[in-house]
Amino acid sequence: MAKILGLGGLFFKSADPEATNEWYARVLGIDVQPWGVVFTPDAAAAHPGAATVFSPFKADTDYFAPSDKEFMFNLMVDDLDGMLARCAEHGVEPVKTFPDEANGRFAHIMDPEGRKIELWQPKPME
Repeated sequence: MAKILGLGGLFFKSADPEATNEWYARVLGIDVQPWGVVFTPDAAAAHPGAATVFSPFKADTDYFAPSDKEFMFNLMVDDLDGMLARCAEHGVEPVKTFPDEANGRFAHIMDPEGRKIELWQPKPME
């Protein structure tokens, strides 16, 4: 029987794709190529507890606020404090931080077009 292997890509519309790519490269340090970004499995595999989550939320959730988008990105990071410091250097402050959880550490930031990004430093699963 055929099965899904994982998330193969995340594609979204942008009012200014070039500026959006530049922001993700500058603020988050993502190696953006003209065709997009590839996150290789070995990068996540080096961090026990890292995984891709696919989870619909209720239509009336406020978890994505202050974004009015119907989706939110979750990006795995190896050092949440370091990533938040990098963001601060570019004037991007978290809209929310969370106490450490069983799954790791989380913080929310916004991109320039109003998409919420959840930064996640995974914790090894028990």
